[in-house]
Amino acid sequence: MFITGLDHVQLAAPKGCEAEARRFFVDLLGLTEIPKPPALAVRGGLWLRCGRQELHIGVEDDFRAAKKAHPAFRVADLAALDALRDRLTDAGAPMREDAEAVPGVVRFFADDPFGNRIEFLTAGSRPAAL
Repeated sequence: MFITGLDHVQLAAPKGCEAEARRFFVDLLGLTEIPKPPALAVRGGLWLRCGRQELHIGVEDDFRAAKKAHPAFRVADLAALDALRDRLTDAGAPMREDAEAVPGVVRFFADDPFGNRIEFLTAGSRPAAL
């Protein structure tokens, strides 16, 4: 096998995005910012660590938000997923509940400050409504 893992995912953002990206990805989601190599740092954006993987926020001159393609972040459990949902709701992040159930998975979607779709999920299920 040639592929041994996923190194990073890149999302695009508009020029001057760094402060908003830090507020969302570092302050709200708890990712860790890591230094970009100097040759790439001059391009703007930022790099973030999430476990062993990275999320790169890259500046794109003709920026358009990703509405379908997206990263999905695994959350520890239902309590953590609910706490994250509340945190994002309190911060005013646009949210969408899962419209199509995936067996054994609870998930929701939010938009980053630039309109990119982000998925948050955990294993489990919610009790059926009475």
